[in-house]
Amino acid sequence: MSTIEIKNLTKKFEVEGHVVTALDHINLSIEKGDVFGIIGMSGAGKSTLVRSINFLERPSEGDVLIDGVNLADLTEKELRKTRSGIGMIFQNFNLLEQKNVIDNVCFPLEINGVKKKDARKRAKELLVLVGLQDKEKAYPSQLSGGQKQRVAIARALATDPRILLCDEATSALDPQTTSSILALIKQINEEMGITVVIITHQMSVVTDICQKVAIIDSGRLVEQGPVDKIFRNPESDAAKELISGKEIRYTPVRDLQSVRKIRIVFQENSAYEPVIANTILELGTPVNILKADTRNVGGRAVGEMILGLPEGEEIQEAVIGRLKASGLAVTEEETQSVSLSPDARRPVSPASAGTTEVEHE
Repeated sequence: MSTIEIKNLTKKFEVEGHVVTALDHINLSIEKGDVFGIIGMSGAGKSTLVRSINFLERPSEGDVLIDGVNLADLTEKELRKTRSGIGMIFQNFNLLEQKNVIDNVCFPLEINGVKKKDARKRAKELLVLVGLQDKEKAYPSQLSGGQKQRVAIARALATDPRILLCDEATSALDPQTTSSILALIKQINEEMGITVVIITHQMSVVTDICQKVAIIDSGRLVEQGPVDKIFRNPESDAAKELISGKEIRYTPVRDLQSVRKIRIVFQENSAYEPVIANTILELGTPVNILKADTRNVGGRAVGEMILGLPEGEEIQEAVIGRLKASGLAVTEEETQSVSLSPDARRPVSPASAGTTEVEHE
């Protein structure tokens, strides 16, 4: 049975006399022990969805079931008890500035009527878990962003939750700190068996830690499945956009002329074979590498390239056939502008095929 079952969930708000649909008939199943990512661009509705999971936002329609129990059927007292089994961490940490670290971790326990001695004992254990046992007397203003998030994680775990909801929990952190926080969340998932739901707009977070992902676009669920499957072969425009990334780190070329573009995905078994170079040498034709990127997906090296094919259907099909024969996933790309780095604004010929630089994230 799923830990979390979301059925036809719809959430509507009234804004200045108009009804706005933030979530439109969402259906999701999140299994016990999963690290499940929910990703979408800003305004897609993902934060409304995570707040609906614990009924901080009551759905306009549909149901949310936790371990088979429909939250809509619970009294307020029963709902508060259920929420105690759902921890939550946020982008802005939400620590109590007037309390020190150990008192912040004790706070939810004290609210639940746990004796102070027992609460402090549990808090000390959790501070060891998150690596902050030497900071228990420090105040939030004395901590770095990563340390604040570790305190927030310890506080979220204080009531022994079955589920941990992470709402943009790493968005305010630098890349190195993000990696350490994600590693901690993964450790908690593996050692404590807690189901983790990660809300993010960063595909790198999903590929680093999540096993499954749902993609939200304008309040609709447009795609879901295993992370590696969606990365290899994204079907929705939203998934393609998120995988490609929105940050432009160089000047886009708006009028690049390429008759036909394809996207290839390579994994560890093909990442170190010079497939492009071999294809060029065998077929005697250049191709344009329009974009290249390598990522860590679930601990494996996975990358993608967008290639501009030469003119002529026969040679195009020959290139595609050769790439597929090498075990690469190949999909068509829409003919539109592709952002290029300065070094990628030229065809790759047999002489230069082995020296093309790949942009690493």
